[in-house]
Amino acid sequence: MPARSKDAPGTPWSRPERPRREQPALSRAQIVAEALAILDSDGIEALSMRKLGARLNAGATSMYTHVANKDELLALAVDEVFGKIWIPAVTDADPADWRTSLAECAASVRQVVLRHPWMVSVLGDLGLVYFGPNWMRLSEALLTFLEAAGFTPTEANDAMGALLGYVIGTASVEAAWLSALARQGRDEQGWMDELVPAVIEATRDFPRLHRLYSTEVGSATDGGRDSGFTNGVRLILAGIEATRQARHAS
Repeated sequence: MPARSKDAPGTPWSRPERPRREQPALSRAQIVAEALAILDSDGIEALSMRKLGARLNAGATSMYTHVANKDELLALAVDEVFGKIWIPAVTDADPADWRTSLAECAASVRQVVLRHPWMVSVLGDLGLVYFGPNWMRLSEALLTFLEAAGFTPTEANDAMGALLGYVIGTASVEAAWLSALARQGRDEQGWMDELVPAVIEATRDFPRLHRLYSTEVGSATDGGRDSGFTNGVRLILAGIEATRQARHAS
């Protein structure tokens, strides 16, 4: 294989770390771990290379030896979080039970995003985050489950995209909502108790919405979000299976 030019595009995971002479030596793992601590405690606005260097007692030169820029640092941090996603062992993949495996992965992705809400402002901006090893591990597992169930590679890729698009989109909206409440010092349940009656009143001229909010959408928060997400995943998976059956029948 020919050597890759130093100017060729790549990812931070494909670039080897350069040895340094600091005592104690600074590593990329240390940098990412400290960045995650800042992101989780103070949010994305609080993270800067200068602040990170101060907390690590490292100069700018040392920092940029391991991480090219802040965008690269965020990509590394996001993939580190993706490493917390629970994935069933692909060796246990049951062709007849592929939906359960995908639903479990989907639930874990959602929980990871909700535990690290700063990710919401990163996922849509940094293409690099989808080339990290942990995201690749998740994608490989999902494709394995789907192909074991009889999906073609193209069908499996389309199905994975539809599922993850729903999961990340839904979790991002939830995380943004919860973060906004936290900034305002509002309790979610208390806010919903105030909001639902106002929405019911506002929808009086829209009969279907009014019926929905009057009879179906309660003021429960966590349970309502959980059941709504689970039902959405179930619908996505049912649609994926129906589409596959229709393609094979034609």
